[in-house]
Amino acid sequence: RRTSAVRRAPSASQASSAAGPDAPCWSWSWQQDTGFWARRMTHETVIHRADAARAAKAAFDVTPAVAADAIDEWLRIVRFVQDADARDTAQELKAGGRTLHLHATDTPPEAAAEWLIELADEGIGWRRDHAKADVALRGPLTAVLLAFYRREPLDGGRVEVLGDRELLDFWLERATFG
Repeated sequence: RRTSAVRRAPSASQASSAAGPDAPCWSWSWQQDTGFWARRMTHETVIHRADAARAAKAAFDVTPAVAADAIDEWLRIVRFVQDADARDTAQELKAGGRTLHLHATDTPPEAAAEWLIELADEGIGWRRDHAKADVALRGPLTAVLLAFYRREPLDGGRVEVLGDRELLDFWLERATFG
C-alpha cells in the first residue's frame, strides 16, 4: 500500500522542476527557494539509497560531484544549526583551535575533494583544502561521505582515521540536526 507522500512525490518533483530553482519556497534553512529542496532531497535520497544498499548487501557508489556537494551542504547545515538553535548539540562544536581534514583518495585533483574544518569559538568554518589537521578522515569519496553521515563505520576498513580519533568521534556525535 503506497503512502500519500509516495503518491504525491512525482507531482511535487514536477512542480519544483516547473518552478525552477529560484522560485520562493518555505524551508527551515538559510535558503528560501525550491533550489534548497532539490539539493536537500538529492542528498537525502543518496544517503537512504546507501542505507538500502547496505541492508541488501549490495554495492553503492555516488558520483564525485554529488558526494562532494553533499559534504559541502552538510557542513553548511551544521553551521546553520549552530547559528539558529542554542540548544542543539552542534553548539558543543564551538571549540576554538581544533581542526578536521576530510580527504578523498580516489578523485582527481581538480575535484578538490578535500575539506579543512575548523572548530572556532563562533562556530565551524570550512574550506576545500589539503592541509594538516588534528585528525584526518581518508578514503574513497563515497566512503568518506558515508562515514561523515555516520553510515560507514570508522573501523570497517574503507576509511582511515589519522590523528585524534576522539576529536572525530566528538564531531560525529554532535554534527547532527533535527
